[in-house]
Amino acid sequence: MLTFDLAIKHNTTFVVANANQLDVVQPSAYVRYGKRCFDIVVSALVCVFILSWLYPILAILIKLSSPGPVLFQQQRTGRNGRDFRCLKFRTMRHKPRAGFKQCAKHDPRVTTIGKFLRRSNLDEMPQFINVLMGEMSVVGPRPHAVEHDDRYWFVLPNYHLRYLVKPGITGLAQVRGARGETSGMIKMKHRVQYDLLYAKRQSLDLDIKLCLGTVTGMVKGNVNAW
Repeated sequence: MLTFDLAIKHNTTFVVANANQLDVVQPSAYVRYGKRCFDIVVSALVCVFILSWLYPILAILIKLSSPGPVLFQQQRTGRNGRDFRCLKFRTMRHKPRAGFKQCAKHDPRVTTIGKFLRRSNLDEMPQFINVLMGEMSVVGPRPHAVEHDDRYWFVLPNYHLRYLVKPGITGLAQVRGARGETSGMIKMKHRVQYDLLYAKRQSLDLDIKLCLGTVTGMVKGNVNAW
């Protein structure tokens, strides 16, 4: 588990950053109370009315595409550096002992149904279960693989501050197109800047806009997902 080099106070203030400086922001009533209510309502509706029938259909297709489990579980870093198991529909061929390797364009490990799931973002749907469990939010910085944290934690300024908020299924960076493979430091830096900007400006209005933007992206298909 990662250690923090700053103190985080509960229900008082939290620190967020932009590219140039740190700002201390007093959390709004929405951040303190409303966001969790928003998460529960949205994720419960999705689980009851969408995931309840979509899961068995996709489970059959995933099983037919290649042997292995329906769900892919990977350790990710959550709020305040706490690790959790992030859930996704499996999109690659199952290799239990394979080490971490980020999916790349034309990756031969991705199955036929996996390509569709990744491009449509449907592979992320099981994370609404993570939201109900309180490990994630509907909207927030995407949880990175632990290997990414080890790589960028001490290299990118303020990288650790993205963990002052819960990770999300979607976020400002993803809606703005900063998702997919991070092939270099510059791409990750831009993504983190979006994450910190969201942490500073999070509100009900912004969360609704980002959710609508995500749905639009799912319909159109994401060009950065493969």
